[in-house]
Formats: sequence, C-alpha cells, structure tokens
Amino acid sequence: MENVEREGLIARGLKGLRKLWRGVVQSAQGGAQPESVTHLSARQLSQIRHTLNECVQEVGGQVSARARAAELGEIYLGLPDPGRREFLLLVAREFGPDFAAVDAAVDAYRRASDGSRALAAARLAEALRPPRLRIFTQFNALPQGVKFLVDLRADVLRMMRDTPELAILDRELEGLLASWFDVGFLELRRITWESPAVLLEKLFAYEAVHEIRSWSDLRHRLDADRRCYAFFHPQMPDEPLIFVEVALVRRIADSIQALLDERAPVGDPRKADTAVFYSISNTQRGLRGVSFGHFLLKRVIDDLREELPNLKTFVTLSPVPLFRRWLQAKLEGSEPLLTAAESKRLLEASGTADPEGGLRQLLSGDDWIYSAPVRDALQAPLIRLCARYLLEAKEGGRPLDPVARFHLGNGARLERINWLADTSPKGMRQSLGVMVNYLYDLKDIEDNHERYARSGEVVVSGAVKSLLKQGRSV
Repeated sequence: MENVEREGLIARGLKGLRKLWRGVVQSAQGGAQPESVTHLSARQLSQIRHTLNECVQEVGGQVSARARAAELGEIYLGLPDPGRREFLLLVAREFGPDFAAVDAAVDAYRRASDGSRALAAARLAEALRPPRLRIFTQFNALPQGVKFLVDLRADVLRMMRDTPELAILDRELEGLLASWFDVGFLELRRITWESPAVLLEKLFAYEAVHEIRSWSDLRHRLDADRRCYAFFHPQMPDEPLIFVEVALVRRIADSIQALLDERAPVGDPRKADTAVFYSISNTQRGLRGVSFGHFLLKRVIDDLREELPNLKTFVTLSPVPLFRRWLQAKLEGSEPLLTAAESKRLLEASGTADPEGGLRQLLSGDDWIYSAPVRDALQAPLIRLCARYLLEAKEGGRPLDPVARFHLGNGARLERINWLADTSPKGMRQSLGVMVNYLYDLKDIEDNHERYARSGEVVVSGAVKSLLKQGRSV
C-alpha cells in the first residue's frame, strides 16, 4: 500500500504543478499554449538549449525569468524517463564551467600580489561556478519551484546509476539544496488527527519504517498518548521533510507490536515517564545527504519536556536493517559463531547434527518462529550476535548499521537489544525480529556525540557489553 499511496500522491502533485506552471508561461506569452513534448527531437533539444541559454544570460525582467523557468519545468515534467535523461545530460554537458576561463583565472590568481589575491580568488570562484546553477536558482522564484528541484535531484540520483555523467548534477544540487534547507529555515510542527487531510495522506505515503495499515491505525498513532512532529520548509509548506512518531508510555518499550496495538487502551500522557521514538521517516529522496534528522529529535525532546515535565526517559525503539544480511554472510564463512552452551541447546531443539549448519538452515526461512523450543534456543545466540554486529561490524570506521550511525552520531547510547520485537514480514526479513533501544540521556548527549565524532567510539550500556563477553569463548 505504501508504494501505491506514494505514486498516486506524486502523480497528483505533478499534474497540479504542470497546470500551475502552464498558467505562468501563458501569462508571460499572452495566452499561447506551450508545445506538447513527448520525446526530444533535434529541434526540441535546440529549443531547450536556447531557453537554457536565455536563463543563463538572464534575458528580460523578472516575469520573463519566471516564464522561462516554468517553461523548462513544464517540458521536463511532461517527459518520460528517456527524455528526462536527455534533458539532464544536455544540462550536464553544455552548462558547466568555461574551462578556458577557469585556467585564465587560475593563472591570474597565481600571478596576483598579496594585495590583490583576495580579489583574484573571488574571480576564480566565480569562474568555477557553473552557469547551470543560475538556471537552478531561478526555480526559487516559482511556486513549488524548490519542490521541483528536490524531485529533479531524486531523478538524478535514480538515473546516475546507469548514467554516471549525471553525478556532477547530483553534487551541485546537493550543495544548493543544503544551503536552502539549512535547519535555521525549517519550522517544527506537530501533526494531529485534525491536521489537513492532504497532510495525513502524506503520512500514509511517506511512512518508511512501520507501514500505516489503515485510517484507524493512523488515528491510533495520533491519539492523546502519541505525538507526531515534522520539519517543514517555507517554500514547501505542505510537504513534511522528515517526521518522527512518538509513544508516551510508562517504561522503555521492547515490542513494536505492543506499541502499535490499536486495541490497547489510550494512556494518560501526564502519567507517562518515557517518550519512545519508534519511527523516523525522511520523505524527500532528493534531499539525500542534507541532514536535519538529529536537529528534529533535539527539538522534539525540548518540546516534549516543556509540554510534559513528567517525562524523564527519551529512547528509541529502532530497527536493525542489515543484521540478517550480515549474519547470513558470516554463516557462509568458516568462523565459528556459537558458544558450546548455545550449540548444545540448538542441537537439542532442532535435532540437527551440526549446530552451525542447523543455524544456517533455520535462518534460511522464518518457520522457526512457530516452534517454541527453537525460538528459545535461538534467543541467546541471536541477541549476542546482534550485539557483535552493532559494535564490531564497521564501514569507514563507523558502525555498518545505518540506524546505529544516525543515533550514535546524535549522542545516544546503545541501551538494549530486544528479542522478537518486530515479527512483521519486514522485521523478520531485515533483522530476524530483533529491535534496539537507543537512549538519549540528556546529561550525556553532547559528550557521547563528541566521543563518537572524534574516534567512532560507541557508547554502550553494561547489559549490551556483557553480551559480547559471553561470546569470547567461541
């Protein structure tokens, strides 16, 4: 349902955006209809090139600039993927820096005296600035123009896997959008059941962690003992950029099934002592690499403490998305993974002659979850191996797990590993049902963040540390 909702939402948005921009173009052109484009012929490429050049040269006044940008945007939105790729390649190939001018500016900088070096450096920076950035910036003046550029970068990210030449557009758009989406420009808003229907629809479409199954499920997530907050940009006031869902409870949660149970009674938020962040969803693919998630959590914690002073504990209930993949790769190797006690118990529960082979066979499917003896035999080794994965599996000196990188980088502590906390198909597929609590201890957040930033040190609770000690005899 998530993909269907998302695609329907995007299609409606594109249709409305093309209609809106068509009005901008017709107003500037005296009511003339823009040419309908289904593919890019040589003549159409020539016309697009001409319009791009006019954008670079900033021919005419503000109305003309808006009309040109709207015309380009409408043409682009009306193209299928092959045409969009040609359009983007034209921009990438022909609207980069003038390298002869760059070489001249480099030579001038090298010859400059101390007194004129700053001016020479500024001229070099200007020569390095590609003309296409001037084109991109003109969309800032259009209604929903910023959203258009965000979606255009999403196209670039998707296409550059097969068309590496577009990577330069990705780098430049990321830099431009990072400056436009500085956290200082963002507004934090709480989303409630009374929020506009179009915004609630977007929660359906954008929820990336735990799928919203129905309107009653959504209402449950927005009930009195729940909170949902999102960041918005002034140029995209109806588009959440990232949102977090929070449950207000009386202890650290260890099961997403229990937390999302619609039949559970609604709690009194004034009696809650714990805020559980159980879903954080980035909504705009085109903003990949533009980070504001950690600012969101800190702002939400501040708002919750002001609203509900009784809250003392701030913790996540987080997925472990790469654990199963990592473990299956380990099981294909020769390294022993089970302790003697774990092997004995697994042999008794599964009836296999080879505990490691039996573990590999069991984890090739999910049927083991229906056998209580096998579940009990797997609990200790899988929890321990998950601790090892989170603390020892690295990429570039940082944890391999992306969720761990996010929360540990924010200053959280790896607090607890929970057994069969998410038995949904997605939870089993990603992490064999395991979930993790990351604790945001307010007095330690800054120190934890500094230790992680300096050396990649993972701050971990004593309970999780003890799990690693249990495996040293393997």
